Amino acid sequence: MSKSSRPNPARVVADAEVLAADLFGDESARTALDHVRAHDWVELVASEELLEETESLVASLADVDLATDHRTRLEAECVAVEHPPEDHPALASAYRGRAAHLLTFDDRLTSAKAGLTLQPRVAVSIRDPAAFAQLFDPESLYEAVVGETYDGPDADPRE
Repeated sequence: MSKSSRPNPARVVADAEVLAADLFGDESARTALDHVRAHDWVELVASEELLEETESLVASLADVDLATDHRTRLEAECVAVEHPPEDHPALASAYRGRAAHLLTFDDRLTSAKAGLTLQPRVAVSIRDPAAFAQLFDPESLYEAVVGETYDGPDADPRE
């Protein structure tokens, strides 16, 4: 695998349920995505299809105005990627965006069987947000990705 095709350990995809759960204050989703937002060198990756799915989910749970505002915020925060529209939005975003991490509540994606099926095709760590939050080590990741000493978070995750 060439260096340009390897996943970037500082890139994260959150599926629509996790993005919506973060908006509605779910503790595990909020904690996991706060790790991303607290470090400007960690990037959230999403496709148009993933943003559409998230917007639709938020609209069904709350209202259209909140869904539109949330999508606008996500568009400003995310690294945009493209993939064929028939692909799974979160998996395809991870693959096309070379993300090393995919956050999901979907047991079908976090199962051992899914890991065995996906790993030969997509080099991504698929975890529940709580597991990601517990394992996220910004100090060692920063030193590996940036090559400098980690000075702590560089952004307010709630702004």
